[in-house]
Amino acid sequence: MSDSTRPTESPLESWPELAPADAAELAALLERIRADFEVGFEPLQVDENPLQVLSIRNMSAHLDKLLHSHAIHDPLKDLPLWAKVWPGSFVLGRLLRKYEPQGKSLLELGAGCGVLSLVAARYGFARVVASDVVQEALRFARANVLRNGLADRIETAHLDVTAPGRDQRYAEGFDIIAASEILYLDDLHRPLVKFVDRHLAPGGKAFFCTDVARAKPHFAKVAAKTFKITEGRIGVKSQDENGAEQRRLYSILILERP
Repeated sequence: MSDSTRPTESPLESWPELAPADAAELAALLERIRADFEVGFEPLQVDENPLQVLSIRNMSAHLDKLLHSHAIHDPLKDLPLWAKVWPGSFVLGRLLRKYEPQGKSLLELGAGCGVLSLVAARYGFARVVASDVVQEALRFARANVLRNGLADRIETAHLDVTAPGRDQRYAEGFDIIAASEILYLDDLHRPLVKFVDRHLAPGGKAFFCTDVARAKPHFAKVAAKTFKITEGRIGVKSQDENGAEQRRLYSILILERP
C-alpha cells in the first residue's frame, strides 16, 4: 500500500482501550500534527509487546519542502532527526532494566519522538520525563505516550540543557538521566555535563548511548572533570531497510559522582 492510499486512523474509533480524555487529547494532537505531516502509527517490537510509534510517511516530500524554503542552514540542527527511531534508544532502554527501575525517576534528554522513554516506562520506571527543545518532537512524543497508554507514567517537557541554573520543576533531581544519540553537537558537551551535575539526584547515574561510528571522545574527557566515567560497549544485530543483517556497536558512557 502506498503512502497516499494508507487509511487515516480515527483515534476515538480505533483505540477503544484508551481513556476517553486521552483519546480526545490524542485526536486533537494528531489533527495539529497532520497540518504539517502525513503520519501514521507503526508497530515497533519490544520483547513480546509492540509499541505504537508515530511515523512520518511523507518524509521525502517534507525534506523537499524544507529545501525549497531554504530552511536547512545546519543539517544537524535543522533536519527532523527527532522523527527517526534510533536503534540506540532500544539498546539503552533494555540496559536500564538492570538498574532496578521500579520506583525510580528517569529524565530523557533530546527525547525526539520519545522511544527511550516509552521503553523505560514499560520496564518499570515510576516517573519518566521525555524532554526536548523541538516543539514538533514533543508533539510526536506526547502522541506516542497517549497512544501506548502511558500518560500516567510519562510527561513531556520542553527543556533546554544550555539554560543556566537548576530547573525548579525538577529541583529534587532524577535517579537516572539518559540520552541516546545526542552527542553529535560538540558545543553541547559542556552544557550537558553542567546540566547533569545540577539535576542528578544523590546516588544517581547518567547514561549516554552512541553508535561507535558517531562516537565523541571529547564528551568523556569533559565529563571526567566532574564525574567518574565508566564506558562499555554493546553489540546488536539488526536488519537494514533491505532486510540484510547488520551488526552495530554502541558506546555506553555512565556518569556517577566520584
